Amino acid sequence: MSTADVKHDYHLVNPSPWPLVGSIAAFAMAVGGIIWMKGLGPLPKHTPWVFYAGLAGVLYTMIGWWMDVVKEANQGDHTPVVSIGLRYGMVLFIASEVMFFVAWFWIFFEMSLFHHVRAASAIDDVRAAWATWPPKGVEIVPAFHLPLVNTLTLLLSGTTVTWAHHALQVGDRKSAKIGLLLTIILGVLFTSIQAYEYSHIISEKLFFNTDAANSGLFGSAFFMATGFHGFHVIIGTIFLTVCLLRLLGNGFTPKQHFGFEAAAWYWHFVDVVWLFLFAFVYVILPGLH
Repeated sequence: MSTADVKHDYHLVNPSPWPLVGSIAAFAMAVGGIIWMKGLGPLPKHTPWVFYAGLAGVLYTMIGWWMDVVKEANQGDHTPVVSIGLRYGMVLFIASEVMFFVAWFWIFFEMSLFHHVRAASAIDDVRAAWATWPPKGVEIVPAFHLPLVNTLTLLLSGTTVTWAHHALQVGDRKSAKIGLLLTIILGVLFTSIQAYEYSHIISEKLFFNTDAANSGLFGSAFFMATGFHGFHVIIGTIFLTVCLLRLLGNGFTPKQHFGFEAAAWYWHFVDVVWLFLFAFVYVILPGLH
């Protein structure tokens, strides 16, 4: 009477090595970063191979784990109840990412909005120098040049991924493929424009004017906020590329395509974060003083 068909709402995955392998690889990457920057024991500073070994392990884990999840979906293991759990998991993941970006935004809010408090109760010259944000003598990136182009690029990509999602829901696989491909191209374009912007900032030393107090603080905060967002754009582009490959391989159906849906959620999250970055980091806070 036994059969391989799923007869229950829940699915217990097979024993997986990926949590252990991924944890070891992430630990190696973290220790490798410390060695690269500071040195540790017999390994001197500027020794990068431990970091790269850990990074390779993390990437290997991601690929292997992702492939296992895709196999589970293709085998019908993602029942409606399991899909609800996957949705909750994705929502909580995005919520944790939101809190992650709050830290980078807070640097700009705290330094810009409360500068007058420091100026009034300055203990030393360093705190008094924080009275201007951005610091005097630091040339900022014009908000309505490349940053505006990138904003329009991401907003357009949000419409194309929505188009692709809707097309897949109604069974129009051709339009879904076109919309998804356009989204990936726009994601690559965004990353390319930001890389060009970074090269200009570094070559012109816009944020690191040695004659301007705390210029390094502004530059570090800027690169941390926009750099981590750019990293998320790259991850999202890879996510969408995997979805396109699955779509080309006859994966996904109008009723079961949570992998694509999760990628769309993630991409919209990236869009919204960039809107906040553009509004506050490029336009509002630099213009307050």
